[in-house]
Amino acid sequence: MAAAAKSSFLLDVKPWGDETDMGKLEEAVRSVNMEGLTWGASRLAPVEYGVKKLQIVVTLVNDLVSVDGLIEDHLCAAPMDEYVQSCDVGINQICKQSPA
Repeated sequence: MAAAAKSSFLLDVKPWGDETDMGKLEEAVRSVNMEGLTWGASRLAPVEYGVKKLQIVVTLVNDLVSVDGLIEDHLCAAPMDEYVQSCDVGINQICKQSPA
């Protein structure tokens, strides 16, 4: 069997402000369900002025999901944009080959 290339990285999801319900933001992010997409551990990290961002580990099968498509078509599009101001790829943690 051919190995499937995967990328795992930390995604920074920034809310509109300090009044954004971060529990609902994380719930909305995790509701994105696609073949080749796996959500991992998360935490809230301070940004500034009391605003926190969601940092969440995401693993993608490279042939099935693109990070740009995930961000532009799902995380920063309606109705998700009610909670999410922007998303950035943080640390690229792992690039690995795994059995298909």
